[in-house]
Amino acid sequence: MIKRLAIITTHPIQYYAPVFQLLEQHEQVQIMVFYTLGSEAAQNGYDPGFDRKVEWDIPLTTGYSHVWVNNTAKAPGSHHFNGVKNPDLISKIKAWQPNALLVFGWSYHGHLSALRYFKNKIPVIFRGDSTLLDEIKGVRSVLKYVLLKWVYRYVDVALYVGSNNQDYFKHYGLKKDQLLFAPHAVDNQRFSSNNSTSRDIRKELGIPKESTVVLFAGKLNAKKAPMLLLDTFLAIAESNSHLVLAGNGELDNELKLKAKGLKNVHFLDFINQSEMPAVYNACDIFCLPSSGPGETWGLAVNEAMACGKAILVSDKVGCAKDLVKPNFNGLIFKAGNENDLAVKLRYLTKDSNICKQFGKASAALISDFTFDVIATAIEDTVKRLTHARTK
Repeated sequence: MIKRLAIITTHPIQYYAPVFQLLEQHEQVQIMVFYTLGSEAAQNGYDPGFDRKVEWDIPLTTGYSHVWVNNTAKAPGSHHFNGVKNPDLISKIKAWQPNALLVFGWSYHGHLSALRYFKNKIPVIFRGDSTLLDEIKGVRSVLKYVLLKWVYRYVDVALYVGSNNQDYFKHYGLKKDQLLFAPHAVDNQRFSSNNSTSRDIRKELGIPKESTVVLFAGKLNAKKAPMLLLDTFLAIAESNSHLVLAGNGELDNELKLKAKGLKNVHFLDFINQSEMPAVYNACDIFCLPSSGPGETWGLAVNEAMACGKAILVSDKVGCAKDLVKPNFNGLIFKAGNENDLAVKLRYLTKDSNICKQFGKASAALISDFTFDVIATAIEDTVKRLTHARTK
């Protein structure tokens, strides 16, 4: 008999929906996704990080069963604990009669309530991507430790996305047999296909074919540290290099003011998912210089690697330990250290052959990080946990 898996997550996300679609296609488990942000708030689409309304142009709610749960929060939003309150979430899940529960993120009122309620009733699986990279010793860290040890008592198995995330779960009390690898992933095939878009970003921006292009793509905020990248790029003054900053956010105007009049610094406003392969294909080096706090994985790195690009990231980027192998497919620099970034950026921009070599290695390395691996990990976990309950 096929087991039934209830899935709790806030809203449709381009990195999760394909996994739900695969679970439906595989027919190893029957799923129902409970979206807790509420249809009105989710469809409003305002993203505080991009500081604009975002409407993804790839379907995220087709190919799997889902329901919108009523959200009674006074200020609905997925960026704060009280932004997701669902008085009827538990009753809706109970009515569906699942054999197991998968929860994406605990730091919402509705999600934490469900975690606590279903513990010891059905197996509870958890998915999150936090790390210990920003940990600072002190009173607050002690209080945080006590809180998270308590939270994760309600979890039977956690699906970790990488090494830093695994260390985090272990730190807060989960044992080795409670952890299963389910990597963060993107649609590698779509990003690696040169036919996925007809746009020529270099031509649009007037960048010569022989120039070396450094790309930042993401939210223009302090956490991502695009200003550090711009300052460093200007400091090394490589004559045949160009910097492209793709995205929007709180630092938008400040960055553009600093780069005003410079012919080798270019800006692209928010670009939707269907066009992102063209953006990555325009670069030679993808750089994510995040300084934190709060940087988790950095899925843009997956996307750039799928496009076969050399990678340069800070050591505050959660995926660095798993996806960036120094002098194999990229380099890692000390977060916030302009000198370290300058040395490594100069090294990469001066040698196009190194970039090509690193890019090929990136494409090979990322091929094991797929939606299929995630779906299989979920299916195996549900079967194992529900079988143990029936013995």
